[in-house]
Amino acid sequence: MIKQPNTIRFVRYAVQVGFVLITLFIGYRFYQFVQHFESLDHPFVERPASVDAFLPIGGFMAFKYFIMTGTVEPVHPSGLIMFAAILAVSLFVKKGFCGWICPVGTLSQYAWMAGEKVFGRNFRIGEFSDTALRSVKYLLMGLFVFLIGISMAQVWMVYFFIGDYYKLADVRMMKFFTEMTTLTMWVLVILGGFSLVYKNVWCRYLCPYGALLGLVSRLSPFKVQRNEQKCIHCHACTTHCPTLIDVESKEVVRSAECFGCLTCVSRCPAPGALELTARVGNKVRTVNPYLFPAVLIILFYLIIGLGMVTGNWKSKIPYEEYQRLVPEVQKEYSRR
Repeated sequence: MIKQPNTIRFVRYAVQVGFVLITLFIGYRFYQFVQHFESLDHPFVERPASVDAFLPIGGFMAFKYFIMTGTVEPVHPSGLIMFAAILAVSLFVKKGFCGWICPVGTLSQYAWMAGEKVFGRNFRIGEFSDTALRSVKYLLMGLFVFLIGISMAQVWMVYFFIGDYYKLADVRMMKFFTEMTTLTMWVLVILGGFSLVYKNVWCRYLCPYGALLGLVSRLSPFKVQRNEQKCIHCHACTTHCPTLIDVESKEVVRSAECFGCLTCVSRCPAPGALELTARVGNKVRTVNPYLFPAVLIILFYLIIGLGMVTGNWKSKIPYEEYQRLVPEVQKEYSRR
């Protein structure tokens, strides 16, 4: 038996904040990159390739194209690399990307934590309504899988990749937030309001990406396992689970909702009652919880590094194309 450190959740908070800061830096550098083409008075800043992580649909399409042809599309190649890295992380270390890295998941988490401080509690939707609402993200996932994974022919993917719209999909995504419409603003305000009183509204009910990663994560060798003989039934694990899993009633947590956040392990006061385990061959072994984020981050950056060393990271769009296209997008948004 390995003694479970109750500090693992604070390690997670630190990792989450670190990735939020990285995301903000990438976003700011990309904003500077776009500004250069909108007004040449601004100095040129190299485009940060990591911004393609915000194009998951393009990444999914590029993933299918790579499977079919063995070719990495050159417009947003890091989108494919990031999609593959996130998929691999979910396959090996549960839904760890959602629980440790995703900035949207982090903001959602801190929203309900703030709401808990303000209101003294978080609210819960009834079991039937909760199940019905959770099906929305799977329906959205199924729609994308059907339209892209099944229906879209290779030739249509090629047309999409070489089109002007996809070349500037990252710029349009930035404009979606920096020059949002009134409707967009109110949708975000409403989502933010619900996120204050209900845990992880976006992740739990609406994110199709998270739905896909949750299904893949069921194959992960890592699991949280409960020892009934050592469990004191204090309800701490279930009470503090951010994804509302009734951990106390499980022998092994296999739910697709599990973020791999290890909050339940961290909160458990009974030594040996909750342990992180990993299946190695035919044996299930207890492992130190600190191994989980180490494997997650190393695997994530290993795949990104592979993309870099193989030359499949930076976009092949020439400078002149940005000169032509970025002002056109700016005019489009100025007319709104």
